[in-house]
Amino acid sequence: MKLLVLGGTKFLGRAVVEAALAHGHEVTLFNRGLTNPELFPETKKLRGDRDGDLASLEGREWDAVIDPSGFVPRIVRASAELLRGRARHYVFVSSASVYAEPYVPGFDETAPTVGLEDPASEEVLRDYGALKAVCEDVVRELFPDAHTNVRAGLIVGPHDASGRFTYWPLRASLGGDVLAPGPAERLTQFIDVRDLAAWMVDACRRGLSGTFNATGEPLPLASVLAACGISQPVWVDEAFLLEQGVGPWMEVPLWIPAAEEAFLQMSVAKAVAAGLSFRPVEETARDTLAWAKAAAAELVTETPYGTAGLDPAREVELLRAWATAQLP
Repeated sequence: MKLLVLGGTKFLGRAVVEAALAHGHEVTLFNRGLTNPELFPETKKLRGDRDGDLASLEGREWDAVIDPSGFVPRIVRASAELLRGRARHYVFVSSASVYAEPYVPGFDETAPTVGLEDPASEEVLRDYGALKAVCEDVVRELFPDAHTNVRAGLIVGPHDASGRFTYWPLRASLGGDVLAPGPAERLTQFIDVRDLAAWMVDACRRGLSGTFNATGEPLPLASVLAACGISQPVWVDEAFLLEQGVGPWMEVPLWIPAAEEAFLQMSVAKAVAAGLSFRPVEETARDTLAWAKAAAAELVTETPYGTAGLDPAREVELLRAWATAQLP
């Protein structure tokens, strides 16, 4: 299979290329050459910019294209229009953030999506979910019977610089008392980047068309932390954490307050029926920790969305306050 990847050298795109090459596919990368340009010397590399410079894509054909780097409908439309007739299948990486609140546990692909209030908006951080939903519409319009819209959840694993899962195996490696947001049975949800990438490459090969929720099965946070090496965390009540001004999701990764926790209970039955499978969390945690140590990743990281991970001094402070609050 001749596969075009728009991007391909950072995180999910990188895993897609690795999966495609491992299965003997012929891969072409289209990007600006700014991120890890030394990767994948065995691939064809086309230089350009999705926002205004697609010339190097002209006059070429592929069996499929995977787009993990589209956020703005105008830009996605430009690439999809140019590739219509040049690629047989278009895989677009969307997001679970397209879904509208309130969330219902087990919600599937038929659940309502958010609308874009300002059709001219290109404010990705502000309108992320709504923009992704419109991007899906663009791909669906231009590749009506040959598209895969992938509504991904939290993507984790090696080369994930966001800290939104990496924090836990790193924190486990430091030892000592570890603060965790109770209750232990609360559910969380994510997918190893390698599992998602392999499934998307296979979707190209099979011409799998439609919209799919693509993340892991919901898991108790206690079992996830145990897989990361934290078997006996200090479970702190959610109400206490919120009173102390602790931030869910970013400051304490994998935690969403009870009022919104159904967001991490998305049904993936359709994707599983279409071949999506998951490796053990222990493997994800082990490989993520190995990568983080090799890359000298820090416990608390700066991301485009803010700071991910609980500062160690803040953790000690919170644990002391919690212990005091439990005194008779």
